[in-house]
This record gives sequence, structure tokens and C-alpha cells, in this order.
Amino acid sequence: MADDQEVLARYSRRAGRFADVISGAAPGRWSAPSPCADWNAADVVQHAVDMHAAMFASTPTGLTPAPAASEDPLGAFNSARADIERALRDPAVVGLAVQTPMGPSTFAAHVDTVASADLVIHTWDLARALGLDYSIDPDELEDQWQGAQQIPDIMRQPGAFGPGIVVFGPVVEVSADAPRQDRILGLLGRDPYWT
Repeated sequence: MADDQEVLARYSRRAGRFADVISGAAPGRWSAPSPCADWNAADVVQHAVDMHAAMFASTPTGLTPAPAASEDPLGAFNSARADIERALRDPAVVGLAVQTPMGPSTFAAHVDTVASADLVIHTWDLARALGLDYSIDPDELEDQWQGAQQIPDIMRQPGAFGPGIVVFGPVVEVSADAPRQDRILGLLGRDPYWT
């Protein structure tokens, strides 16, 4: 299990990439569709913010009030990012026992496996929605490969974790000799060639 400093460093690296993509958006792109069905670019950012808020569900605190992603995508995300980073630096919070849809965890482990890990793929989603070139970091692909091959069926069932919640869509078939990024995206329910 990763120590808390590793969790913070990994989260900060992933959040930095996500924020960089937000910053790279051309004016007027926030209503553009994304590879995630029914979401536009701003919705991808709002989902990331909502996942950050969910990390605090079993704690006495929550996210600092901030604008919605539809109004200020970078401000909304950076506010949520600052709250997570602050919590991951707080010894009283990182080891806090929390309840999650997948069972008991610690705050730090929950952030690491959900909100932080989520940013890896959603950075690609957001870049595609914004019309930006983006390749997932090779080290992240290596880390994601094993888990992407072992997604339980329940994670693909709409509503299994609550009304309206879809964790992963159906597998998108990709050639066995396609690049690893494309194969991972397919396993996570994305069309790697989406434009």
C-alpha cells in the first residue's frame, strides 16, 4: 500500500495534468461533446469536481464553496484540488476510516483509487472534447493496465452505485495489437478513435 506522501504526489501530478488541459481550452469549447456519452467538456470537469466532493462524504468536512464548472472550469477544479491536497497533508484526515461503495477504506486510499485514478482517463476525455492532442503518461498506462483488465461486471451496470451513476460503459472492442493506450481506453468503455 502506498504511503500518504506517495498518494499526495501522485494525486498532485494527475491533477496538474488535468488543470493544464483545462487551461489549454480555446474559448467557446466548453459545450463541445466529450467521449463520455451525454457529457460535454464542462460536464467532464464537473464530474471530476463531484468525485472530489464524494471523497469527503464520510468526513466532517466538504469542498470549499466554488463556482460551477460551467461558469469557471479552472476555478471549480482548482478549488476542489486545493481541498483534496490540504486534506492529504493533514495527518488527522489521511488515515480517517471512510465508507465507500466498495467497502471500508481510509481517506487517502479512497482518494488514490477513485478521485486520483479517475483523473488519468478523464484528462484524456477532456482533451478530446477540447480538441487537444493528449497522450496518457506511459507510467500511468502501466499502472492502469492490470486493473483495466479486471473490471467487475457490476462496475458496468448503470445505477449499481446509485441513481444515474455509470462507472464504466461497455467494452469498446479494439485490435489486440493496438497501442496499450487504445486497449485500455476500450476496456474503460471509450472509443480511442473518438473525435
